[in-house]
Amino acid sequence: MTEHSIPDEGRQPRAARPAAPADPRGAQARAPKARDTPGAAAVPAQAQARTDGCTASPSDEHSQSSGPSGQQADPHRPRPDQEAGPGARHGAEGPESTDGALPGAPGGEERRTGQPRPPGSGPAAMRRDGDRLRFVGAATRRIARGIDLDEIVMGLCRATVPTFSDAILVYLRDPLPVGEERPSGALVLRLRRTDRLRSIEEGAEEPDTEGGNSLPALQVQADLVTTSELCEVRPGGALAEVLRGVRPVFADAPAARAALPELLGDGRTVPLGQRTILAPLRGRRRVIGAAVFLRRPDRHPFEADDLLVAAQLATHSALGIDKAVLYGREAYIADELQRTMLPETLPRPTGVRLASRYLPAAETARVGGDWYDAIPLPGSRVALVVGDVMGHSMTSAAIMGQLRTTAQTLAGLDLPPQEVLHHLDEQAQRLGSDRMATCLYAVYDPVAHRITIANAGHPPPVLLHLGGRAEVLRVPPGAPIGVGGVDFEAVELDAPAGATLLLYTDGLVESRLRDVWTGIEQLRERLAATAQLTGPDHPPPLEALCDDVLDMLGPGDRDDDIALLAARFDGIAPSDVAYWYLEPEDATPARARRLARSALERWGLQELTDSLELLVSEVVTNAVRYASRPVTLRLLRTDVLRCEVGDDVPQLPRLRQARATDEGGRGLYLVNKLARRWGATRLSTGKVVWFELNHS
Repeated sequence: MTEHSIPDEGRQPRAARPAAPADPRGAQARAPKARDTPGAAAVPAQAQARTDGCTASPSDEHSQSSGPSGQQADPHRPRPDQEAGPGARHGAEGPESTDGALPGAPGGEERRTGQPRPPGSGPAAMRRDGDRLRFVGAATRRIARGIDLDEIVMGLCRATVPTFSDAILVYLRDPLPVGEERPSGALVLRLRRTDRLRSIEEGAEEPDTEGGNSLPALQVQADLVTTSELCEVRPGGALAEVLRGVRPVFADAPAARAALPELLGDGRTVPLGQRTILAPLRGRRRVIGAAVFLRRPDRHPFEADDLLVAAQLATHSALGIDKAVLYGREAYIADELQRTMLPETLPRPTGVRLASRYLPAAETARVGGDWYDAIPLPGSRVALVVGDVMGHSMTSAAIMGQLRTTAQTLAGLDLPPQEVLHHLDEQAQRLGSDRMATCLYAVYDPVAHRITIANAGHPPPVLLHLGGRAEVLRVPPGAPIGVGGVDFEAVELDAPAGATLLLYTDGLVESRLRDVWTGIEQLRERLAATAQLTGPDHPPPLEALCDDVLDMLGPGDRDDDIALLAARFDGIAPSDVAYWYLEPEDATPARARRLARSALERWGLQELTDSLELLVSEVVTNAVRYASRPVTLRLLRTDVLRCEVGDDVPQLPRLRQARATDEGGRGLYLVNKLARRWGATRLSTGKVVWFELNHS
């Protein structure tokens, strides 16, 4: 340590002073005797401690250091580390630099040798208020860095062990109350986390329970305290009184003597006297837990001012936990809202395979306005929808949910794609003047191998052909939903078997680093390159294709939500389809049975003849009874046998239990018992009743 000379008043002449020893340590050993030399100036007592209130070295308490020449230090002249500024001192700033900042904290010789110092041997300068303030500031900064519950509790433990205490127990309410809700039932505390120093026997380099930095090698007890996992706070008991009082207390306080056994459990003890502090954790509205700080018997006990330090740590931790619980609830609500707005699973319609992906813009913006959907339609068709509501908020997600529900309702009416967009535009205007969204609505017919697409200001889809060629489909751009007064157009295109249609939102192709058309071209090239890997006769797997598409995103490309829907067109071969028009007359059910029997013979499914004839007779009879136009009958052979009967009556049939005296009303009951699945869908021109039968 470099020292500076004191003023010359009252000192011996230079020639009369004894020569400085060659070894600087000898000068330090003789320094105390120099004060007894006649004519020597008395060194002020303040020079024995550091003038800035910071932690002193162990040698500062017992001896007065001198320079290499044996001169005494000048108490009025700044030390070199003070001249360099506060940040020059090791451990002066930053949440990681609290070591040695408090009275009784392990440091100096103890850290170097691993041997604890005897109680009461800490330097007096370490007990100053300035050190406590610096420790509290660094500790609270560390606690404030946490954003969730575990991070905040871990920050409290890491900030206090080993600097302030040798062990800490953190109890929290189970369950933790959220916001303004009032907990019901008994107050139960659960041990959330416990941290302590590691002993030499355990291994000095062993990481703690949370995988953080290793703790110093100190000879401490392996178990400073044992405690139970749960504690039910008795109303009116000693622990309830301490928690209600809010202020930290020592273990020897009358209130804590009964409260600690209740908290820790019967038969469990803690260090006696002022080596244990019980600090309630109080949030904005109520007590949410308690923290117990403990010190070893061979370490300096806590002081009265340490209660203030414990109070500050408990207050900052409790408020942080309160906010973390609120944030966790908001994040949970956002995740649940987004999850329920999107389909949990995609349907498995006949003739098409589907895959989807959704990525939020960022972790801090979990909700957005992007959505996708796949809606089965009558005639084995499927509607493919992708949309994007402007904005990233709960409002955008709510608007998206309403538009998605509206689209599902309109799809159930089997309206043309352009009509669906027109009604969505009207719905958006009813929701508000600034509710705007883009949307692409497509209907795929696996029997005709055709797809009809209508667009409302959305990026165009990309079609990947079986041979590996990728093309951007030319669809009318249209205006966004919510503009009003816009006429939407639809285009019908070929959808060959083996091709893959990719619908997406602009977050996939547009970012700060590229415009939308550059992104679309990169997407087209990426799809073509992926298809080349599987060869011209085999399309790439659908799930792997979606993952590969998302891999094209760079670090700066996540500015917006991303919704992705991929549809692989398998289609239904014409040889697997049988279709007839039947006049609504009395002989029609018998003719329908003969036609169905001949189709099964052609497909080799004679084992289904009896069941199919019975169900076709019941459904066709009901259609002929009320229809005024020809009835349609269609059979589809895929992985199941599907039968569809259509008529011009919009009323849907209802399943009901027929009475013993009724002559009819048992047709749908038989369908429900014998069919694998069945249903009825209303069309703009009537309805379709369908059922499915399993076949080997």
